[in-house]
Amino acid sequence: MKEQIESQIIINAPAEAVWAILSDFQAYPEWSPSIAEFYGTPQVGKRTQVLLTQPGGTSMKMNPVFLKIESNQELRWKGKLLINGIFDGEHYFILNRISNDQTQLIQGEKFSGILVPLFRKMIHGNTKKGFELFNAAIKERVESRL
Repeated sequence: MKEQIESQIIINAPAEAVWAILSDFQAYPEWSPSIAEFYGTPQVGKRTQVLLTQPGGTSMKMNPVFLKIESNQELRWKGKLLINGIFDGEHYFILNRISNDQTQLIQGEKFSGILVPLFRKMIHGNTKKGFELFNAAIKERVESRL
């Protein structure tokens, strides 16, 4: 079973300014409402523990492997519940340069595994709402620092 969600926002700043905030992993506790903390510095091909929180108070520590960290373009990781194939999520942030002063941020996740149907309501509810809150928070942080 598969499911995907995305949330997009336009940030009035260059991609480099958005990336500077997105890739400052140690500062997330200061501003992010949904990705609460990184325990360590993410590196491609390695695992870094991440504390995720959702609207409604649910939180979960994950230990995803980072698939892509491409400056000013993309951040992507993949996590799993217990073992592969149960409930996996590939989370991504993509930066699309609209102009020198505007960037589109796309945040999404591709879910797969046998438990996806059981989590569909959560995915399209609190998880998607968490994406929207994160996007609004990063927009505010980036634009307030220009």
